[in-house]
Amino acid sequence: MTIMNRLYLTAAISALCTSMAFAETELTVYTAVEAEDLARYAETFNQDHPDIKVNWVRDSTGVITAKLLAEKNNPQADMVWGLAATSLLVLKTEGMLEPYAPAGLDKLDPKFRDGDNPPSWVGMDAWVASVCFNTVEGEKLGLTAPTSWMDLTKPEYAGHVVMPNPASSGTGFLDVSSWLQIFGEEKGWEFMDGLHNNIAAYTHSGSKPCKMAASGETVIGVSFAFRGAKSKADGAPIDIIVPSEGIGWDMEASALIAGTANEEAAKTLLDWSITPKAMEMYNVGYAVVAIPGIAKPVEYFPEGITDAMIDNDFEWAANNRSAILEEWTNRYDTKSEPKG
Repeated sequence: MTIMNRLYLTAAISALCTSMAFAETELTVYTAVEAEDLARYAETFNQDHPDIKVNWVRDSTGVITAKLLAEKNNPQADMVWGLAATSLLVLKTEGMLEPYAPAGLDKLDPKFRDGDNPPSWVGMDAWVASVCFNTVEGEKLGLTAPTSWMDLTKPEYAGHVVMPNPASSGTGFLDVSSWLQIFGEEKGWEFMDGLHNNIAAYTHSGSKPCKMAASGETVIGVSFAFRGAKSKADGAPIDIIVPSEGIGWDMEASALIAGTANEEAAKTLLDWSITPKAMEMYNVGYAVVAIPGIAKPVEYFPEGITDAMIDNDFEWAANNRSAILEEWTNRYDTKSEPKG
């Protein structure tokens, strides 16, 4: 073998080794995380794990949950990173999640993990319900700001309230399931009957009602508090109201899909998803994160809001999800915005 051939062979072997060292494992990750955050999540993760590529499949909570259930016998996802805990409880009941105790589990607030050992899912952050009220538009129309959920049934608000559809939005589902817990089932549906009379539209996004209130498209948007705080910080003339009866909440959580062919890479991502670095990343979009003491104060986020969070029965909400959504759809879906 000539010296030149040896050099070519050495270079080829070196290139092959480099290629193998940096070969990517691709993960199909289902998520309901806000679309604007996905690139940042993947980029931050890849700072520590450049050898794992995240391929997102993103939609609203209801759509992703339905898609996963439809694929039960032929799973297409390796992992879920950012879906409502109530949805993951449904998947757990169906035997679709792979139990796993990620590194750092002991640092999480106990509320932010499945109770089994090892857990089937772990939490990331929480979002809490609130009402966004446009003070400028309210003054023009002579409307006073509501202070309670029951206030939203007053005739003066007819046509001025927008809220999320619970079949497609995790925020919408936490609203409906929390009202049934706060008021009891019979009075809860009576409340929603009265609320429906005042609804202009049900959206398929949990943040959209507050964005509409912020822009003056509606006066009242039932949404979540962090979205209201961000809109107010951007200059929107809104008040963020915490209704006096208490507020529902849910958490974004993550889990391994049982049967994934990329289990080790998926475990690496799940490990990373509950690190302090990940929590700092979530804090950009959420005021409450799973590791205590990490979240920084968020401008305009209502003070004492955690005290208003109800003792949410996630198991009850998950077990009754289908029945709740069927009843809600039969009663109110005629005012839902078109999908797509």
